[in-house]
Amino acid sequence: MNSPHPTPSARFRVNSPDMADGRVARAQFANIMGGDGDNLSPQIEWHDAPADAKSFIVTLYDPDAPTGSGWWHWAVANIPGTARALARGAGTDEALLPEGALQVNTDMGVPGYGGPLPPPGETHRYVVTVTALDVPRLELPPTATPALLAFMALGHTVGKACFTAQGSR
Repeated sequence: MNSPHPTPSARFRVNSPDMADGRVARAQFANIMGGDGDNLSPQIEWHDAPADAKSFIVTLYDPDAPTGSGWWHWAVANIPGTARALARGAGTDEALLPEGALQVNTDMGVPGYGGPLPPPGETHRYVVTVTALDVPRLELPPTATPALLAFMALGHTVGKACFTAQGSR
């Protein structure tokens, strides 16, 4: 039986060439509400996934957002088990997503990538997580949120890989 809270695997890992220095690139920042970025989702790559992974979830989360509950910037479900990356820009151009992948609503209230926009002078952490699942897809309603996505993944998670980048403006 799968643990509902697996620990990150020492072998399973995730990275982003767009955040290789541990910083969110200016291109990834939002271009709304005073932001001067390009709202371009970063390329996300994962390696040494569990052998029994049949699909993946990728999320980008800011635990430091001044909301009391953080901020979900991006959540993609039903990524095929054969995939090992999300292309740069896939969060705003669905043609770049692997076939069958589904972007769920973020804290902006719509699916797709919504870039970081920390308050001026603050540095926030941005946690990228790839979750490996033992099912090929999750049946999600069109109104799914990252919280519902995480709940639906319980009992199907066979591995997690995370990294954290920082961003400020």
